[in-house]
Amino acid sequence: MSAEYTISFIDSHCHLDAAEFEHDRDSVVARSREQGVGQWLVPAITAATFPQTLLMQQRYGALIALGLHPIYEVQHRDEHLVILREQLQRGLALAVGEIGLDFYLPELDPTRQIHFFEAQLKIARDFDLPVIVHIRRSQDQVLKYLRKWRVKGGIAHAFNGSEQQADEFIKLGFALGFGGAMTYNGSQRIRRLAQSLPLESIVLETDSPDIAPSWLASGQPGSPPGRNEPAQLPRIAQTLADLRQCTLAEVAKQSRENTYRILGLPLFSLLSCPPDRINCRTSP
Repeated sequence: MSAEYTISFIDSHCHLDAAEFEHDRDSVVARSREQGVGQWLVPAITAATFPQTLLMQQRYGALIALGLHPIYEVQHRDEHLVILREQLQRGLALAVGEIGLDFYLPELDPTRQIHFFEAQLKIARDFDLPVIVHIRRSQDQVLKYLRKWRVKGGIAHAFNGSEQQADEFIKLGFALGFGGAMTYNGSQRIRRLAQSLPLESIVLETDSPDIAPSWLASGQPGSPPGRNEPAQLPRIAQTLADLRQCTLAEVAKQSRENTYRILGLPLFSLLSCPPDRINCRTSP
């Protein structure tokens, strides 16, 4: 069997519609494609951004999700839930997201967040769609409402919880998103989970323009990290492959197929992994 494989990636969480890309979005997409990242799942964050998210589909062929992000709870109104339903009826979105809970930022209202989270879980059930969930400092609370409103699985974005919490998400039909945080040597818990969790339960993501990987972190004290973008995904994937002692092709293929499975899309493969590597599930 030839050792040459065409490796393609899907970025399962990328805010390609963000204002940070406004001036060079075409170049960002071109760099992404040059690196083999030819597909992106772009989740909306507010009703006001739905048109821009939809434009990513029209302009670049991106996969999209529509939802109301918990961090922007002060901007959300109940009428925005009506708009969300109307947009989902068009059949263009593959998931409801980014939704969830954020208990990291003290200024956010937990009660208001929960109101919109539950309402959107009900909507996802009505449309039989998976959800993309934000779980920062809120894994157990998010799991509580996912058990209450059983949806069609989804993705736990930027997973950084415990192994037990990971198992609970997996039982509910969720894949776990791993990205830039995994590239830092100090992220020991995330890196251990990246090694030990079933590869069938992991998807790759950048969260561009946020969660920059270690090599984009600024070397200047007090300075913010560099802007993240989808072209960084193959190097992030290599980190996962190194942690698991798998091939990059194996990680790319499985993550891509996991993302398509969660979104209910037909599985396809642009590569064939060597049979002696296909069962690489955990680190030795």
